[in-house]
Amino acid sequence: MASLNQLTAISPVDGRYYNQVTVLSEYFSEYALIRYRVHVEIEYFIALCEARVPQLAEVDQALFPRMRKIVADFSEADALWIKEKEKETNHDVKAVEYFVKDRFEQLGLSRFSEFIHFGLTSQDINNTSIPLSVKDALEKTVLPLFRQVLFILRRTAIEWQNVPMLAFTHGQPASPTRLGKEFQVFVERLGKQLDLLAQVPHSAKFGGATGNFNAHHVAYPETDWMDFANRFVASLGLARSKYTTQIEHYDNLAATCDALRRLNTILIDLCRDVWTYISMGYFKQKIKEGEVGSSAMPHKVNPIDFENAEGNLGVANALLEHFSAKLPISRMQRDLTDSTVLRNIGVPVAHQVIALNSLLKGLGKLELHEQALKRDLDENWAVVAEAIQTVLRREGFPKPYEALKALTRTKEKITQETIRRFIDDLEIAEAVKEELHKISPFNYLGMTEG
Repeated sequence: MASLNQLTAISPVDGRYYNQVTVLSEYFSEYALIRYRVHVEIEYFIALCEARVPQLAEVDQALFPRMRKIVADFSEADALWIKEKEKETNHDVKAVEYFVKDRFEQLGLSRFSEFIHFGLTSQDINNTSIPLSVKDALEKTVLPLFRQVLFILRRTAIEWQNVPMLAFTHGQPASPTRLGKEFQVFVERLGKQLDLLAQVPHSAKFGGATGNFNAHHVAYPETDWMDFANRFVASLGLARSKYTTQIEHYDNLAATCDALRRLNTILIDLCRDVWTYISMGYFKQKIKEGEVGSSAMPHKVNPIDFENAEGNLGVANALLEHFSAKLPISRMQRDLTDSTVLRNIGVPVAHQVIALNSLLKGLGKLELHEQALKRDLDENWAVVAEAIQTVLRREGFPKPYEALKALTRTKEKITQETIRRFIDDLEIAEAVKEELHKISPFNYLGMTEG
C-alpha cells in the first residue's frame, strides 16, 4: 500500500491543494483536536484550583505556568502517546485524561490527579475544544482572507467608479451603469454578511453527563457550578449554552455555517459575473511567463482562477448546508452522529481557503479593457430610450412609452443618428430637444452613493 502523501491522498485538500491549507492543520487535524482537548482539561483543572475546591487548596499556583507549558510544548509525539493510550481505553477523551495525569505526575501533582476531568463527560471537553478551534481558525485564517477580498473589491470600486458600462438584465442590454458601482454591490453585500457572522457567538456546552452538573453538585452542593461554568467557558473566549443535554445543541454553530454559506454564495455570484465580463472582453488577464491557457489552443487565457473559486465554494456550501441541517438534531440526550460530522468541520473551511486564494489570484490578474466597454455602449444606443421617454413624461408628451417602443422594437439598428432624428421630429420645445440630445449611453449613468 502506498504511503500517504500529496500524490496518494484521496482528498485534494490533503493532496493537490495541501500547501494552500496546511495552516488549517493547527485547528482541524487529529493532532489539533487532541491539543485543544489537553488545553481545555488543563484550564479546567486550574479553574477548579482558583475556585477554591478544598481538596485542591494545597496546589501551588506557581505551577500553573508549567501546567500551561504542557499545551505550549505539545508535540506530535505527545499526540501519538495519546493515540497509543486510546488503543487501550477505546475512548479518545479518556486517553487525553490519562496523558494529563501522566504529565501532572511529572510535576509532582499525582495526588491531585483525580481532579483532572472531575465531574465531566467527554462532550464537556469536545464541545469546548471544537468551537474554540473553529473560532481560532475563522479569526486567524478565513476572516483575514475575506477581508483581503473586501479590500481589493473596495479599491477596485474606487478605481473604476467613473467607468461607464452597459448593464444587462435578463442577458439583454439595459440602462448603463458604472463598473465601479457593480463592484461596490459586492463590497456592501460582503461587508454586511461579515458583520452578521461576527454577531454569532461561538457556543460551548459545559454541564456534566446530561447538562445538569449532577456529579459536581453531589460532590460540592454548596458551589454554584452554573456560575463557575459560565466564567470558565468565558475565559476560553466562548459563550456557554445554559440548557443542554449531554451535547451542545449547535444552533449557533449552524448559524455560523449558514453565515459562511451566504458569504460563499455572494462570492460565487461575483465569480460568475467576472467570468462573464472576461468572456465579453471587458477584462483582460495578466499573462504570467510560462503559463499555458489551453493544452490545444495557444491563444487562450482561461479564467481558471474564478472557475476554481466557484467550484470550491460550491463544495464548501454543500457541506456547510449539511452541518447546519444535521448538527442541531440529536436523539434525546445524545447520539454519536454529531461527533461523526464534526470531525469533518475543517473540510469546508479548507475549500473556502482554497477558493479565497484562487479568487484573490484572479482579481489580481484583471486588467480593464475600456475599448470593449465603449464598443458595447456605442452599439446600444437603444438603452437611452428609457431616459427619453421619462423626460417626455415629465413634459406631458402623449404616450411617450409607446412612441419609444415603436422606435426601438424594429429591425432597424438603433444608432446615435436614429436617436437624433427621432428627437428632432418630436413636437416639443427646442430647450427640451437640446436636453435630450445631450443624453448618451456614456453619460446616462444615474447617481452614485457617497
